Amino acid sequence: MHDRDWIATRIPHTGSMCLLDTVEACDEARIRCRASSHRDPAHPLRNGERLGAAVGVEYAAQAMAVHGAILQPPTERPRVGFLASVRGVELLVDRLDTIDAPLCVEAERLSGNESTILYRFEVSADGQVLLRGRAAVIVAPRLPGAAGDAA
Repeated sequence: MHDRDWIATRIPHTGSMCLLDTVEACDEARIRCRASSHRDPAHPLRNGERLGAAVGVEYAAQAMAVHGAILQPPTERPRVGFLASVRGVELLVDRLDTIDAPLCVEAERLSGNESTILYRFEVSADGQVLLRGRAAVIVAPRLPGAAGDAA
């Protein structure tokens, strides 16, 4: 559906901090992405020799940002979102760098409006859930005069 280059132009992270490889599926409520960067020894979020499972929250946050970008009208610039809170996070593994398979990163929009969105997320590999939880995203307001706004 969309590759890493497309993703990198629509989220605030570039270079090695753009963690997702592809968008595999997306609709109004859900997105599913793939990532293999967790195996990179030069991963920017590694702590020494390991990539802890909690880093999976960043993978999920990037999927949420991509979801918002896909749903936005193409004439508008992507709106900036901030991860406000994560809740109910279950880390079912200790680390991500020991997982050989690509990561499947899924996010589902549970509720929201123009300024706040609640997502449920799950990161898995080869059918094994690695972590899951919920996240609240605060979306910056549209700026007057931005592309796509009426004059």
